[in-house]
Amino acid sequence: MTKPEKIPKTDILCSGYCARCETVHALGLNDAREQSLLLMQKLDQAGRIDFTVPSSEADPALSTDYVFGKALGQMFGAMTYVNSDNEQGVAYAFSGQYNAIWEVDGWVPPIVDTLEFKDLTQNKALEIMAISAEMEDLTKGSDKHAELGLLRKTMSRALMDKIRYIYKLPNFRGETRVLPEIPPLGKGIPAGTGDCCAPKLLNFAALNNLTPLGIAEFYYGKENKSGTKQHKTFYPSCKDKCSLILGYMLCGLQT
Repeated sequence: MTKPEKIPKTDILCSGYCARCETVHALGLNDAREQSLLLMQKLDQAGRIDFTVPSSEADPALSTDYVFGKALGQMFGAMTYVNSDNEQGVAYAFSGQYNAIWEVDGWVPPIVDTLEFKDLTQNKALEIMAISAEMEDLTKGSDKHAELGLLRKTMSRALMDKIRYIYKLPNFRGETRVLPEIPPLGKGIPAGTGDCCAPKLLNFAALNNLTPLGIAEFYYGKENKSGTKQHKTFYPSCKDKCSLILGYMLCGLQT
């Protein structure tokens, strides 16, 4: 078996440490960058992310005005792949939700089961919001305010722990693990882990017997508040969230 060629660091946007193999697994850009540039053109021309449906059926909530407004921009990604019939294709992803919408025609679905997520979070979120509203009517620093603050914090943490366990992530060894089983012991799991473009794309590939050839991620929309993300600029997978899981998700993929 020949050893895979090293991928130049400048051609890597998707990578992470794999505890099982004790090494960093990475996927190069390959032609995903060119596909991302084509995706940018589609977003520019259509002015909406549901560009696969006729304009008469377009959802106003999916207009690109959203990422140029108060919400600021968002990360998008493209993955090129080959299927079991050796046919090449491309898949698209957006990070998190788009204007509070999880699933959009023409884009890969989220990793989490959205109905399960809604059932788990809806009532608890309302309870936490009710506590926050009650706290607004109390004097900051009072015993009651502090008591409710601690209760809200405890409830929020408990809910977040439950949410993490409904994220089921596959890899290319045919394994599936829940999110808390993946990062090394002692590593915290930030909110939103598993919702970025690269994990969504790799999840889609692993579940559909596709072999990823390349992944590229770019920012589209109004510059973020810190000035670290600019319109139509490519960025590597994030270190705080994606680096915790991408090594595991890429494990078993022959690059």
